[in-house]
Amino acid sequence: MNPTMTDVAKEAGVGVATVDRVINKRASVRPETAQRVLEAAENLGFRRAGLIRHRIDERMAGYRLGFILQKRSTHFYRALGEALIVAAQMQTAPHGKAIVEFLDELTPQHMVAKLHELSSKVDAIAIVAADHPQISQAIGQLSAQGTPVFALISDLTAEACAGYVGLDQRKVGRTAAWAISRLSSVPGKVGLMVGSHRYLCQEQAEISFRSYFREYAPEFQVLETLISLEDIHLAQVATLDLLKRHPDLVGIYVAGGGIEGVIQALQEGDGPPGLVTVCPDLTEITRQALIDGRVDMVISHPQEWMARRLVEVMSDAICAKGTKDSVQSILPFTTYTAANV
Repeated sequence: MNPTMTDVAKEAGVGVATVDRVINKRASVRPETAQRVLEAAENLGFRRAGLIRHRIDERMAGYRLGFILQKRSTHFYRALGEALIVAAQMQTAPHGKAIVEFLDELTPQHMVAKLHELSSKVDAIAIVAADHPQISQAIGQLSAQGTPVFALISDLTAEACAGYVGLDQRKVGRTAAWAISRLSSVPGKVGLMVGSHRYLCQEQAEISFRSYFREYAPEFQVLETLISLEDIHLAQVATLDLLKRHPDLVGIYVAGGGIEGVIQALQEGDGPPGLVTVCPDLTEITRQALIDGRVDMVISHPQEWMARRLVEVMSDAICAKGTKDSVQSILPFTTYTAANV
């Protein structure tokens, strides 16, 4: 009589459910336990011993993790891509391989095409993307095929999204408003720039920014929101126009992409004395702007921590294939001024 899973479990000293998990990858199994199951299967001549060995070889080879980030020309995303590669390599059980893709065209169509292209190469995907029905539909399709998709930096409303790793943007927006209201010598007009309201992170930061001023500093006037479309040149032009039209400006908050363009405009334009500027993410550009006094505060993602946490939750999702629980991993942000860079 051919040996059964029950026989293998008894020989290995584990439960039948453990043998099933090794064979069908239903959940994570410790490497030494999986090896014991393999030895028991081979000793008994279990007909699926070859499959068990294949499963162990798959796990030892590591997970393939895909990341779709935004423009490579952006200092923040280049540094984040490097952090993700290191985090995947440092993953202990098992080591992972990161495939990082950058999108220069940020339309939903390009994101959907890249999602489907990458899904054939990896076991899980994380994306920085605008919230759009076409992207939600693609996430649903990939999830149904067994590829979990996570939102990174900006959350998504897609029901099939496997989770979110990023900041509490309500706190980010309110912190920016607190800084400008406290650092400004007198109340006045405040400029606000986002890349696009399709990015939930930026929309939430903008709402909270305005809310703080309404509640705690109503003597300030937050101007109509400027849109940069995550483009450095557009951000530069918009900032120069803002400085020209409002010589009594007291603050600028950049909630989205294009900060390089804003800093260029502050270098070129005649900004009013005492102008308080708050922007996202510490890079070589924003660090120098802090040192030069063109930016007063940077509210930054903890890149290395965020990369490690993302790799961890993606690996867990691959191990626990078939579960539908969404993971919300909210990380604390870091604030930088000229005093601590």
